[in-house]
Order: sequence, then C-alpha cells, then structure tokens
Amino acid sequence: METPEVYFIAEAGINHNGDLSKALQLVKMAFDAGCSAVKFQKREPLVCVPMHMRNQIRETPWGDMTYLEYKQKIEFSKNEYDAIDSYCRELEFDWSASAWDLPSLEFLDQYNLPFNKVASALTTNLEFLHEVAIRKKLTYVSVGMCNYEDIDKAVTIFKDEKCPITLMHTISNYPANETDLNLKMIQTLSEKYKIPIGYSGHESSVTPSIVAATLGAKAIERHITLDRAMWGTDHAASLEYSGLKNLVGSIRKINTVLGDGIKREVPGEREIAKKMRYWENT
Repeated sequence: METPEVYFIAEAGINHNGDLSKALQLVKMAFDAGCSAVKFQKREPLVCVPMHMRNQIRETPWGDMTYLEYKQKIEFSKNEYDAIDSYCRELEFDWSASAWDLPSLEFLDQYNLPFNKVASALTTNLEFLHEVAIRKKLTYVSVGMCNYEDIDKAVTIFKDEKCPITLMHTISNYPANETDLNLKMIQTLSEKYKIPIGYSGHESSVTPSIVAATLGAKAIERHITLDRAMWGTDHAASLEYSGLKNLVGSIRKINTVLGDGIKREVPGEREIAKKMRYWENT
C-alpha cells in the first residue's frame, strides 16, 4: 500500500549565525534540494537564557562576549523574518520557525505559517504546549529527552484542543551516535499513540533518515548548513547541499522502489527468460 510522500523539513535553525544573507542562502538551498519546507528558530533571549548562563563568556567570531549578548546578536527581528517570508512567498516554498517562548510564539502569529514546531526542550513546558495547541495548527512535537509520561501529557493537550499533531522521534545529541538512534521507536510511537510519527535526525549521515522514512515516518527533519566547518553549535550535525539533495532524492524514491508487494512479470523479463532458460527453448 502506497504511503503519502514524506514532508521533508530543512532545519536552518540558527545556522545563519545572525546573517540574513546566509539565511536566504539556506532557504534557496532547501528549495533547490527538493525539500518541502525550511524552518528557523525564534527566541526572546531575555526569556530563554537562564540567569546562571547569561554572564558566561563565550568566544565568538565577533570577539568574546557574554552568552546573553551572543544569543541577542544572532537573533532575527521582524525585518529579517519579513525578508524570509517575502523570499519564500516568491519561491512558493513553505517556511516556519520553532518558537522557544510565548513572546516568540506570538511574534510568529503575524505570518501565515503552515505549521508550528515544538522543540524537544519545550515538550515538558505544559503552559507553552497549551498556547501552541489552542492555535489548532498542525504541530510537529519532538520528543527527545522525554519519557512516556512526558509524551502522554503532550499528546493529551493537543488532542483535548483538537489540534493536529505529529510526534517527532529524535535523540537530542549533536551529533547523535547512530547506535543510539533506536529508529524502531517510530513504529512503537505509532502503535501507542495512533497518530502520525516523524523523525528529526541529528546524526551526521543520511542513511538513518532513509531508514526512518521506510519505517513509516510521515515527516523528516534535518539540520542544514552552508558549511559544516562553520562556527556554531549545530553545524557538525547538519547536512550541506550535496548530502541534503542526496537524502531528499533517496526518500522521494521510497514509494517507487517499495511497490505494492504483488508478484508480477515486468516488461523485459520475458525476453530475458527466453535467453537464459535454455531448457525451455530447446
């Protein structure tokens, strides 16, 4: 039985390093590679950065600065998101952003985004989940670092609000070890919750995402970067253009190569049989 085409989300995240031109390049990269959408991350640093981390000194390409100053420097404002929105409309390409706090969720309301995304770190923030769910927009919810009790509570909130939800199995290490991926959880979550399940991959290679799609993942999310050697926390777990294009192309072929499971003779086989089955042609 043919399954719907996988919705492939290219996670640009903060891999633009605060540079709008890089962000737009990431959009074009995702579009050219055949992705379904590109996604960024939106934060209000004064809300999201814990007090004990704010004054920690961080080495950056712009010199030493506090962690709070760094997060503020790379955060996009309305001008940048207006430009991203305009460019994606021009390309007729879906985009969204993961809100990491209520002010950011409200900020993103001004854009007609096709879906919301809840990062694993936010999945135990029940107040935040409720605010997302009451918007009744398709929401991808990652469940890294979560146990079944956490997932149960999240699913209940979205079901109570009649908000469509897709759980995203993920391992929250950057990059993640392939031996830790446990992709059979895609089937386990599907059987337990009876809702669509996707996969958000943080590994360095492309093969696990292909396996995830074959196991029934309805959505695949992968971090992307212009250069894996670029400064920043997520680049090493991200795919450059060639890897992304290869991955998307492979996933798009899955239904074609799986077929329908019905044994039949395909064109050309009869002629090959005549050549090779010598005992039938004497």
